Amino acid sequence: MTAVPMTLAAAEGVDAALLAPDLASSLVRLLDTARRNIDADRDTAEASIARASSLLQIEIDRKAAGPSDRSTPGALAGWQVHRVKAYVDAHLEATIHICDLAAVAQRSGAYFCRAFKRTFGETPHAFILARRVHRAGDLMLTSDASLSDIAMSCGFTDQAHLCKVFRARHGQSPAAWRRERRDLGRQTLAVRLVPGRGVVLNPPQGGCPAPAK
Repeated sequence: MTAVPMTLAAAEGVDAALLAPDLASSLVRLLDTARRNIDADRDTAEASIARASSLLQIEIDRKAAGPSDRSTPGALAGWQVHRVKAYVDAHLEATIHICDLAAVAQRSGAYFCRAFKRTFGETPHAFILARRVHRAGDLMLTSDASLSDIAMSCGFTDQAHLCKVFRARHGQSPAAWRRERRDLGRQTLAVRLVPGRGVVLNPPQGGCPAPAK
C-alpha cells in the first residue's frame, strides 16, 4: 500500500485566511504540539494530528451546510453577515439578545429577524445554539477540559444543558462524541513517524491511497 508523505510544515501551509480565527488558532496549537512531540512522545503527536484532522472535517461539513445564496431579496448583505457572525462567536459565553445583533447589522429588530431567516434558513436563536454546540465540539477535540467547564465557556446553563442540546443535534452524548472523534481521527490518519521523512499518513485498511500532490 502506497504511503503519501505529509510533513507538518506542509499541513501548516493551508491558507489561514480561509479559516475562522478561532479554528486557525486551534489548528496551529495542535500542529505545534505535534511538532514538539514527534521525537519524544509519539502518542501525543499522533493524538494532536488526529484532533486537527477531525476539527477540519467538522468545519468543512459545517460550511457545506451553510447559506449558499445571499443574493436573496430581503437577505442580509455580506458585511452584515460577517459582522453578525463575528459578534456571535465573540460573545458565545454570554447572553446574546436579538436587539444586540440587530444593532450590529444596523437594522430594526423585526427587519433583522426576517432578513436573518432568509439568509441562514433558521432563526437567530437556532443559529446561536448551533454555534455554541460547534464551539463546544472544537473545545472537546482541542483540549482536555471537563464538559462542565466547556458548557460554561460556550454559554450553556450547565453540563446537563450542553448534553441535552448536543444529544438532540448529534444523536449521542458529548462524552461519546468526543471519544469517537478522537478514535476515528487516529484510525483515519494512521500516522507513522518515519526517520528522515517526517510524518507519513497512510490510508485506512481497505481504503484507496490518497493521490500524490
